[in-house]
Amino acid sequence: MIKFWKKRLKKLDVFDIGLIKWSVVAFTLFVITIWPAAMIWVHSMNPWYFLIVAVIIAARPIYRVYIKK
Repeated sequence: MIKFWKKRLKKLDVFDIGLIKWSVVAFTLFVITIWPAAMIWVHSMNPWYFLIVAVIIAARPIYRVYIKK
C-alpha cells in the first residue's frame, strides 16, 4: 500500500500541491459556514492559538526545505 502511494505522489507537482491546499481551505470555510457550532467555536477562540498551530505545523517543512542540507 505504501508503494502505491509513493508512486502516486511522485506524479504530483507544485501546482497540484497548491491546489490541494486551496481545496482544504475552501472545505474548511464550507464547514464553518454550514455548521453554526463550528463558526461559534472559531469565533470564540483566541486568534493567537490559530497562529501558534500554523507555526507548529509549518516548522518541519520549513526546516526540511530551508535549513536541513
